[in-house]
Amino acid sequence: MIIYPAIDVKDGKCVRLVQGQFNAVTVYSDDPVEMALKWEKLGAQYLHVIDLDGARCGEPQNIAVISEMAVKLGIPVQVGGGIRTIETMEIVLCKGIERIILGTSAVKDPKLVKHALQNFENNVVIGIDARDGMVAIEGWAKTSNFTAVGFAKKMEELGAKTIIYTDISRDGMLTGPNFKAMEEMVKEVGVDIIASGGISSIDDIKRLKDIGVAGAIIGKALYTGDIDLVEALEAAK
Repeated sequence: MIIYPAIDVKDGKCVRLVQGQFNAVTVYSDDPVEMALKWEKLGAQYLHVIDLDGARCGEPQNIAVISEMAVKLGIPVQVGGGIRTIETMEIVLCKGIERIILGTSAVKDPKLVKHALQNFENNVVIGIDARDGMVAIEGWAKTSNFTAVGFAKKMEELGAKTIIYTDISRDGMLTGPNFKAMEEMVKEVGVDIIASGGISSIDDIKRLKDIGVAGAIIGKALYTGDIDLVEALEAAK
């Protein structure tokens, strides 16, 4: 199981939100690149980076700092937030970024997803953010009519190989993941599932590994010190 330290970028800074609320921001570093290098030095194999401003306004806003991150790191980076056109995908992937995450665009434009998967295949990850089992979009501001599992199956049919599943109610709360929902997703959908939201202890990581997820994204718990990255990497082996 791969551990993905998370870096959320807002106004060029490394921040964390609580349940995706833009009025509940904590700044952890003025230099996201420095933070990325710190996680790499501690042994991270992959980084998960979200352009929060991009997610909110519909196109990437922090691409300069994120591409600097990708260039300076010796490990791959996956990026999400405002990637909603083929042109944007091409621009982002040309910046040294390994994988792009499609969230809102996947819900609103299945043809775009199909086209992206045909063109970029292994460089595309689908991000499913769920609130009460329903898929949320546009920086979590709106809720769609899709169930998380139903939508995941639809993405699998289109050729998706990897899905990031985030439970919004748990995100930034340090209350533990929604294990029941995660287990259902792993059981029902035949692609790699990366768990996100609420992971707050080494026990959480061990339990997710037992469930069979392919990866776990850890955000706030790394910044508060609730999880030590070196221990997390060991638990995921």
